[in-house]
Amino acid sequence: MQWITEKYVNFASVVDEVTLAQNLMTSSMPFVYPHFASMPDAHLGKGCAVGSVLPTLGAIIPAAVGVDIGCGMVAVRTDFRATDIAHLDRRRLRQAIERAVPLSAGNNNKRVSASAQPRVDTLEQDARTAGFDPSSYVKQWRLQLGTLGSGNHFIEVSLDEQDDVWLFLHSGSRGIGNRIAQRHIRAAQDYCARRSLGLPHQDLAYLEEATPEFDRYISELLWAQKFALLNREEMMDRVVRQFADWVGGPVQERERINCHHNYTQRETHYGRDVWLSRKGAIAADPGRPGLIPGSMGTRSYVVTGRGSRESMDSAPHGAGREYSRTRARKTFTQDQLRAAMRGIEYRDTPAFLDEIPAAYKDIDVVMQDARELVDVRHTLRQIINVKGD
Repeated sequence: MQWITEKYVNFASVVDEVTLAQNLMTSSMPFVYPHFASMPDAHLGKGCAVGSVLPTLGAIIPAAVGVDIGCGMVAVRTDFRATDIAHLDRRRLRQAIERAVPLSAGNNNKRVSASAQPRVDTLEQDARTAGFDPSSYVKQWRLQLGTLGSGNHFIEVSLDEQDDVWLFLHSGSRGIGNRIAQRHIRAAQDYCARRSLGLPHQDLAYLEEATPEFDRYISELLWAQKFALLNREEMMDRVVRQFADWVGGPVQERERINCHHNYTQRETHYGRDVWLSRKGAIAADPGRPGLIPGSMGTRSYVVTGRGSRESMDSAPHGAGREYSRTRARKTFTQDQLRAAMRGIEYRDTPAFLDEIPAAYKDIDVVMQDARELVDVRHTLRQIINVKGD
C-alpha cells in the first residue's frame, strides 16, 4: 500500500503512468470521500480505471461503475474429486456446456426456460416497482438471462489444492446492463453540461443526489445489478445440470459464492455514509467470501475478506489487462496460446488470442499485492474452459 496523495491510496506494486494519471484525475473530484483506492489489478478504463474503489458523497459517476453493470463471478464447490472424473471425456462436458449456455455477444436463448422464468418474473416485478420498462432498452432482455457473452467472460471446471471439483463462471448484465449504463453516462454528461459543471474529463460526468436524473439512475442501476446476479445463478444452475449428466448422478453443492465486481451500493466508511462504486473490485469486509479469477490458463482464488480500512473493505477482481486486445492480437500467436492452455480442455480458436494469459498481469503479483486485503482459502487450477468468441 502506498499513499500517492492524501486522496489517493495505491495497492498495486506495478502501475503504468497512464493509469496513474487517470487515478490522480479521478481522485481529484471534489465529492470523493475519504479517498480513492486503486486495486492491485488496476489498468486504464473508461472514466476511471478498472480496479477502482470510489467512495462519493452526494454524487455518483456512472462511468466509474462501468458499462457491464453487476459483472462478477459465481463459483460452486461440488462433492466430487479429481479421481471421480479422471476417466471421463472432458471435451464432452465442454461441448454440453456450450450447448446449454448461449455464448458470445448477441447470442441469446431461444425461449425463457423453466428455471429462468421465476427469475424473469422477479425482474419484471422489480422493474414495475422501480417505474421503468427494460424493454425500452432491449426488447428481448428476458432471453438474455442465462447467457455468457464474450471477452473475458468464461465458464470453467477447476480443481482446488485438495483436488475438489469447482464450477466457476464470470459474467454480468449483458446487453441490457450495457444499454442502461451507456444511457446514464450520456445523461450525466448532459447534466453537467447544462449546469456548466467543470470536469477534468467528460467521462467523469456525475449525477447529483436528490435530482430526478440521479434517482432514475440508481433505480435502474440496482435493477441491472440484480439482473447480473440472477444471470449468473441461472447459468450456474445449467452448468451444474450438465456436470451431473456428465458424471451420471446428482451433484451436491458444498458451497456457492456469487459476488459483483462492477457495482455501487451505500456503505459507511470513515464515519460517513457514502456511495461506494467498485469498478473491477470485490467487497472484502471481514469474513466475506469472494472470488478472484486469473486469466484463462492461470490460477483463480477463493478468498475471505480481511476488512482493510484504507481499501474500504475491497480487493482486486482478477489479473487485470496489461495488453489491449488489439496489441495482444499483434503480439502473440495461436501456438503461444496453445502452449499456455496445455492440459486444459478448451475450444482451440484464434478468436481467443486476445485472452492469452500473457496479455494479463501476473496473477501471483496481484495476489501478493492483495495480502493486506484478503486471505486465500482455495487456489483453483482449470481443467476445462468455455468462452464466447
